Amino acid sequence: MGFVKVVKNKQYFKRYQYRLIVRFSNKDITCQVAYSRIEGDMILCAAYSHELPRYGVKVGLTNYAAAYCTGLLLARRLHITGLCVMCCVCVQLLKKLGLDQLYVGCTEVTGDVYNVEAVDGGPGAFRCYLDVGLMRTTTGARVFGAMKGAVDGGLNIPHSTKRFPGYDAESKEFNAEVLRKHIFGQHVSQYMEELAEKDDEVYKKQFSQYIKLGISPEQIEDIYKKAHEGIRADPSAAKKQKDASAIVKKRWNRAKMSLSERKNRIKQKKETFKKKLEAGEMDA
Repeated sequence: MGFVKVVKNKQYFKRYQYRLIVRFSNKDITCQVAYSRIEGDMILCAAYSHELPRYGVKVGLTNYAAAYCTGLLLARRLHITGLCVMCCVCVQLLKKLGLDQLYVGCTEVTGDVYNVEAVDGGPGAFRCYLDVGLMRTTTGARVFGAMKGAVDGGLNIPHSTKRFPGYDAESKEFNAEVLRKHIFGQHVSQYMEELAEKDDEVYKKQFSQYIKLGISPEQIEDIYKKAHEGIRADPSAAKKQKDASAIVKKRWNRAKMSLSERKNRIKQKKETFKKKLEAGEMDA
């Protein structure tokens, strides 16, 4: 009787343990690193585009440039906050291992191909796989912008350039400058300038928030550059300050009265009964 080799062993499944989950809504971008258990997905780290105003990006929180920033924020936050790996008895913290310093990612954003390489004699880079859900994986899709941000942030995510802006399917060539323009919001800046020249009324309506904040097309690239620097400087999640005075506790039953309050209530009832009796409203 021969032996059958088990291909899908523990090492096989550990390769696909972590997923980079990217989801888009009308007003927000969600990036999470998760692993699966029978009870459901366990979220290790998360970042959202509604956190970007903290870094100076106050509008356009769902465009390609914002997706890149959110992916970058997730990657740097994962490295500095520490990760508890809930598999077997292995527990390791990324910060204690020094991965936040070993894998800083791509600090100069040029749009060129970048893949994290493992350092010699040290721990490997954190590896995960892109989870796009039901999103269409067309060339130029924003989901790959978030992935590019995570890769530049130091995560090891297998990918190619075929779905980035700037890739030509016919010539099979990739223009990194086109991707760089999308990362820094230059496609938005160019559209703003063109629309302002063609139809000023539509421009004011479509970019009303930019106008309200005094953001001109020339300022957009600098805004995202400063955002990238701010994310790398402090990617930690901001703690929410709860105002105790603003909390209103609802109560559906009557509060318990003290002894003096109960005695006073009985006294009031006796006085009310006596007055009604004297007025002839009640029979003796």
